[in-house]
Amino acid sequence: MAIEVKVPTILRTYTGGEKAVSGSGDTLGELLDDVETRNEGIRARVVDGDELRRFVNVYVNDEDVRFTGGLGTDVKDGDTVVILPAVAGG
Repeated sequence: MAIEVKVPTILRTYTGGEKAVSGSGDTLGELLDDVETRNEGIRARVVDGDELRRFVNVYVNDEDVRFTGGLGTDVKDGDTVVILPAVAGG
């Protein structure tokens, strides 16, 4: 079993149009590194240096990782990670 990463439309150019990709790792950071090996360029759109980009929200099993450890958030097989770009409007 793997970890499912749901990808927003704007980042699907990095996944060959796939809505979801799978990966592995013990932390969110390791998972993104693993996903990057098969989907080059996606990590740079989600991570800036050692932190998540300001206008990208990431959830592990519906929990906002900004409150659970950011890139250090633990992940395990069967988890679902959702990447959502922040949207502002008026």
